[in-house]
Amino acid sequence: PAVSAMIRERGPVWQKAFGAFILTASHNPGGPEEDFGIKYNTQNGGPAPEYLMQATYANTTSIKNYKICSDFPEIDIATPGCTSVAAEDGSSSVVVEVIPSTESHVALLKSIFDFGAIKSLLDREDFSMIYDSMHGVNGPFSKAVFVDELGQPESVLMNHIPKDDFNGGHADPNLTYAKELVAIMGLDKKGNKIDVSGAVPSFGAAADGDGDRNMILGSQFFVTPSDSLAVLVANANCIPFFSTQGGLKAVARSMPTSGAVDLVAKDLNLDFFETPTGWKFFGNLMDSKCIFKGKDYTPFICGEESFGTGSDHVREKDGIWAVLAWLNVLAAQNPDSSKALVTVEDIVRKHWATYGRNYYCRWDFEGMDAVGANAMMDKMRASTEANTGRTVGSYTIATADDFKYVDPVDGSVAQKQGIRFLMSDGSRIIFRLSGTAGSGATVRMYIEQYETEKLDLAVADALKELTTIALSLCDIKTFCGTETPTVIT
Repeated sequence: PAVSAMIRERGPVWQKAFGAFILTASHNPGGPEEDFGIKYNTQNGGPAPEYLMQATYANTTSIKNYKICSDFPEIDIATPGCTSVAAEDGSSSVVVEVIPSTESHVALLKSIFDFGAIKSLLDREDFSMIYDSMHGVNGPFSKAVFVDELGQPESVLMNHIPKDDFNGGHADPNLTYAKELVAIMGLDKKGNKIDVSGAVPSFGAAADGDGDRNMILGSQFFVTPSDSLAVLVANANCIPFFSTQGGLKAVARSMPTSGAVDLVAKDLNLDFFETPTGWKFFGNLMDSKCIFKGKDYTPFICGEESFGTGSDHVREKDGIWAVLAWLNVLAAQNPDSSKALVTVEDIVRKHWATYGRNYYCRWDFEGMDAVGANAMMDKMRASTEANTGRTVGSYTIATADDFKYVDPVDGSVAQKQGIRFLMSDGSRIIFRLSGTAGSGATVRMYIEQYETEKLDLAVADALKELTTIALSLCDIKTFCGTETPTVIT
């Protein structure tokens, strides 16, 4: 997100970047023996579109040689400033500028949120927070925002010193991998309450390795990413970025994300989109007017169930944006410090009472054999017609299909985006293979059931029958040798 902000915000115009290479392990384990990726973002600040990636790949197939300037001087990347480097014969020269990494992004965040209201919330005696950067790049940004700008003690930050291998951890902000934070917030890896000896913070949050993902927690309360998106959309107009532009106009979610936000969009009469997984699909909607000369959908909020949330302020999901958005919502709900604190759990439960609850979970089967995983997907894909109309347990499969998306902005088509079993009562079972989870294949299984009355069930209990049906429909035990997930979120 910070790179996207630099591309979009940093000036003057004649110095603006037309793109950027990002070196990242994303939310996977990092370091010399772990994941490492190179990503390219274009002039709008967003991920390179498919046509550019295909053209880039085509060029790599014709490379015959490449050159390295072994005598290029070492640049001190820890110190902002410019270094000029010229060829000995004077034929060419280049200027390398090292810029402060937090400057553009933090300035943008200050223009979006009500920092005064957030500071008043953070300064309350009955409010406390903890923010876990998981030793990723988010650390300096969390310090710049919460310590330097909002005047909080550095003790509100956790694991905020970046390490090239994330200190040996897996910097993925979920209940399984952010276990240190989760325990502090009084929960176990399934989101259940545990016995705690001391006070539990009012608010907890975590970021992934490159700062674009987020997890939100209340005191002994886990907010699912899908619920988080829906709550932020429902309360968006208390955030200056939206209220000063006439209010939120449109929302979007990835197909596997629960339908919680759909209900809010319908209630608030917002334009709504269901896209494949991948932030580039949201970017097209954000740029519908300025690039494609179509309808203006901004200001805009979007999110994915994989702990990604953001708006059109940049063209990437933005972890610290989501944290500040939640704090801005909490501040708006708590204008009078003399009154009892309205908590994260209070806000979510009020939301459920208004819109109903989408019970939802995702099972990740990581490191699966790619051949077996693809064979499993192919079998389900081939059986969609036969499964449509079939009764399974107490459910009827109204539609079984392979999700296809026709982009309303540029007309591009994305196929084979996930196998869906859509039940007649609105429940859903979805399977897809992840492209961002490191070595091997990761099979993701999504289970969702909507309830308007039974709002206090344990998630596992609410989804028990659907989970059994899902495992039977995919037959993962036969294809991949296990029915035991690596991670449940």
